[in-house]
Amino acid sequence: MKLLITGAAGFIGAHLMYELAKRGDDVIGIDNLSDYYDTRLKIARLARCGFTDTKPFNAGSMCTSGMFPNCRFQKVDIADKVSLYRLFHDGKFDKVVHLAAQAGSRYSIINPDSYLRNNLLGFLNILEACRNYNVKHLVYASSSSVYGNEDAKKDRTDRPVSLHASIKKSNELMAYSYCKLYGISMTGLRYFTIYGPYGRPDMSPMIFAKAITEDQPIKVFNHGEMKRDFTYIDDAIDATVKAMDNEPSPNDERIRYRIYDIATGIQTSLLDFIEDLEKAFEKKTEKIFLPMQQGDFSQVSPLTDPLKEELEHKSTTNLQTGLKSFIDWYKSDNNPLR
Repeated sequence: MKLLITGAAGFIGAHLMYELAKRGDDVIGIDNLSDYYDTRLKIARLARCGFTDTKPFNAGSMCTSGMFPNCRFQKVDIADKVSLYRLFHDGKFDKVVHLAAQAGSRYSIINPDSYLRNNLLGFLNILEACRNYNVKHLVYASSSSVYGNEDAKKDRTDRPVSLHASIKKSNELMAYSYCKLYGISMTGLRYFTIYGPYGRPDMSPMIFAKAITEDQPIKVFNHGEMKRDFTYIDDAIDATVKAMDNEPSPNDERIRYRIYDIATGIQTSLLDFIEDLEKAFEKKTEKIFLPMQQGDFSQVSPLTDPLKEELEHKSTTNLQTGLKSFIDWYKSDNNPLR
């Protein structure tokens, strides 16, 4: 099976590329290697997948993993329609897993242009490429932020509290229209708070770990009245692979378009999460309690029954085990930001 992964140098994308290459799929990963956060982390993720020579990245050349001969990577920007179409023409992909996006809900407030270019125009380019080059199944990343402050069980997603959330909802609607117009199977994945080795430095686990190790205070928003569904990366990857493998029947319009919450179903207080990190690092840190940040939300309870019933997926990594794995990596030489 020939697969394309966009955002392959990202947190979820790199882990997914590693797992699919390891099981023997023919995988091509692309990423624009943006400097939204420290690119050393992106290079380290690619190195874990066997891409240790970075020179071809800058040249835009296709390079082959030294670990998996069935895995290749190329620096491509999804907003560059010409380069993207050339890739689809040559690749003849069976399936596409679209994870490339400008990340960060709060960043969307201060830099909306970047969001429109990468997350709206970029997604349209992916949809059009799938249509024009006969891709049968597109799996794409959405976000728990589409719920705003609503309970996921109510399935109400028309009250976004950030531009990031509104664009992710727009992506879901665009996918639905392409599914209905062109018969492309679409599977959207609303990721909740994913954490683990090689995680994004702009997300709370990495921010808190950095503050604790550097004896810096932690900013706690909404005065600590926040909960999150912390999902370990291995569980998120298992759910993603099962969603990709479970291609909807092209003859059944009822299930050709699906959306799943990628989460454990367990809500953890942000203060409890920080305390668990402190115990694991064996260090206490000062906390500065602040009001809710613009564009943020207090909590969202995911709906995980469809994951269990349709994909036979259940998260198996508890928070303590996941945090230990994350902290072991954070302290190791494999963390380029340490």
